[in-house]
Order: sequence, then structure tokens, then C-alpha cells
Amino acid sequence: MSLPGAPLLSYNIPSKNNSTINRVHQPSKENLMEPISYLWQYIVEEYDVFMVGIVAAILLFVIFRRVFSRRNAAALAVASIGILIAFATSASKSANVPAPRAFGPGEAPKQSFKDVYQVYKNYANFEQVENIARDPNEVPPSVVYGKDGMIEVHLTTKEVIAEMADGTTLNYWTFDNAVPGPFIRGRVGDTVHLTISNDATSLHPHNVDFHAVTGPGGGASATLVAPGASKEMTFKLLSPGIYVYHCAFGNPGVHMTHGMYGLILVEPEGGLPPVDKEFYIMQGEFYTEGGLGNKGLQLFDAQAYLDGAPQYIVFNGKTGALTTNLTAEVGDTVRMYVGNGGVNLTSNFHVIGEIFDRVYREGDLLSPPALGVQTTLIPAGGATMVEFTVDYPGNYMFVDHGLARSDRGAWGMLQVTGTADPSIYNGAIESGGGH
Repeated sequence: MSLPGAPLLSYNIPSKNNSTINRVHQPSKENLMEPISYLWQYIVEEYDVFMVGIVAAILLFVIFRRVFSRRNAAALAVASIGILIAFATSASKSANVPAPRAFGPGEAPKQSFKDVYQVYKNYANFEQVENIARDPNEVPPSVVYGKDGMIEVHLTTKEVIAEMADGTTLNYWTFDNAVPGPFIRGRVGDTVHLTISNDATSLHPHNVDFHAVTGPGGGASATLVAPGASKEMTFKLLSPGIYVYHCAFGNPGVHMTHGMYGLILVEPEGGLPPVDKEFYIMQGEFYTEGGLGNKGLQLFDAQAYLDGAPQYIVFNGKTGALTTNLTAEVGDTVRMYVGNGGVNLTSNFHVIGEIFDRVYREGDLLSPPALGVQTTLIPAGGATMVEFTVDYPGNYMFVDHGLARSDRGAWGMLQVTGTADPSIYNGAIESGGGH
């Protein structure tokens, strides 16, 4: 039985100097109290009547003890609480109040102490990855074919520990140990041979749904893999576009908001026109019970997920992921493949100080692009391709222009070097204004 809503346990992970850490860090004594703390929280949330009953019984015992013997006081307190619970149960049944649950086609995103216990018990087996963010420069420059003209795609699903922010860690679920998963490049009419493996340390089964696939579940129905297992399938790329892929097992949104999404490009016949720079960017939401910036490995918040109220909204899996690794020269043509892993919010993608020369809205590579666009909408589970030429040197921040989201992490920086043209822009450039 899978645990799609497995919440995340809290541990402080020491700072790391190498890129990937495999050694085990023993939790501190302080953090050993966190599973106990969560158990208490879980009982209060799930059995609130029971907890109120315990507290009320203690208070009644203290009151009755002033008049009666200890045994009689205890008996009266228990009897009183029993009567109250019986009345409460009767009232609840007569009112036909349903238990809280979700009504989607997948499993409910409900967390339990059992889920937390599984994370805690298997904590030492999780790989600890220093930088979960996918490098935005990891775009294959062309389609790479294997034998018989097929595109060979290998994906490994793995659950790891990594930082969302300085000192704030999450139990990410990944394709190939990074968020987003690898960028896949093909051309219309190609056939993809997919091999998907689920690492033996994973606690959950996983699969993959390609929005570029025509067939049941977008491939999800044929790719369900248990921990330690592998599967293969082939599919044909029938329509050009830039498409999202993601895990769709159990409760798909829960798997996605742990980091399981990526992009697949299906180029039209003849391919795409060449450009100087291509970048891979995906926005995503992460729902934690701890407040914004809380230290330690944060619990997954199922209610916040249902309410669409994420603590973190970021590009490429973590805060600050894209602040130093996108560069261009004056005169370069830049193409950005921008996806939205969601799972609830529409992205309002904008590059401050630039205008998109061409926007291929909603990943449509068949229709003529929109021209001269300032901000473009990217729906949850959707993607777009934007192109522009950089004409002036400087730092160009890109954001979700729902600007409160930048405070939750949704911003990055394109750094452009070269010779300034005063006929385009002529003014003193000062730092410190937020851009």
C-alpha cells in the first residue's frame, strides 16, 4: 500500500561541501523529540474529541477530589466524560456529519503518523543531495537518437533529502535526483523508448505521465514501478509542442508538489530555428506545515495543499536556484522553455527590463507566436516557449509577476554582459532597488 501523502520529518542537516552526500547524519537529541511532537499534534488534530475528553476528565477529577475519595472522584470523572461522549456521538450521527476527506479520483492527500514513522525509520537510507536544483543550462542542443532511430530515455525516481533554503530541508521525490526532471528533446514522428526505474530506497511507487503522449494515462498506466523495480514502454510523438511530464501515481498532485515534474520538447518537422542560448525553467509549489524559512526538514501540509496555499513557490526546485547560472552576451538570442509544475497556481512569467519578441503560448509550436509580449500566463501543468534578443548589458530579473510569490522564492536572474548602447538606455544604474 502506497503512502501518497507521506509528510516530512524535521531534522537539521549539517552544511555540506561536496555536491552529493551519501553518508548518514545522526539526528540530534533535540530533533529526536520531533516525531514525538508530531505524534502529539496528530492525535490532537485527528482525535480532538478524545483529547478534550482526557483534559476534561483530569479537571473533573481534580474538582471531585475536593469532596470525594480518590477512587470515587475518578469514577465520577470517567462516568461524566462517558456521558458527554455518548451525547456528542449521538448528536454527530443525527446530524449526519461526514468525516473530512477528498473527493478526487486519486488517493486522498491525508497524512498520518504511520507515514511520518516510515520516513523516520528509513531516514538513514535517503540520499542527501546538496543542490536539488536542475541546472537551467541542461538543455540538449539537438535530438540524440539511439539504435533504429529511437530516442532512448532513462528515468530513475528517487526520494532524497535536500535544502529548499538555507537550513530548511525537504523530503523531495525526484526524477534523476533533481527538480525538475531531465529535459527530454525529440521531434514529431519520433518514437521514444522509455525505461523507468524506482530506486530501492524509495518509500512509494511512482510512474510518469507525459502530456506529449497519446494513450491511457499519458503513459502512467504502463509505467507504475514499485521501489526497486523497472519497466519499459515505447510511445510516438504525434504533435509538436513543449509539454510537461510528471508522476501520476496515488494522488498525482502530492507527488508533483514533492518535485516530480519535467519538460519534454517535441520539435516540429525541420526542427526549431537556432538560437544562442537555451534555458530550462520550471516553477513549482511546496506545501509545508512549518512557517516560511523555518529550519529543519519540514512536514508536508495536506490541508495547505488542498487550499492551494504553498509556503514556497520557486523556480527549479529551491529558493535562489537561478540567481547566478543564466548568462548571455549583448546581441544573443535567448530561448527559455518555461514550465509550471503547479500544482494549483497559474504562473505570470515576466522578465523585468525585457519584452518577449515571440511567445509560443501554452507550448503551441504550430500556430504563429504572439509578438511583443510583456508577461505570459502558464497554467498549472502547462508550458510555454519565449524568445528575445538581449540588447543591453545588466542584470535582468525574471519573476512570477504575482509579486508576493517572489518573496516565497519565485525569482531568478539573467546576467548579460557586453557593450552598452546609450541610444537604447542611458541612465545611472544603481543597485538595491530589488531588481
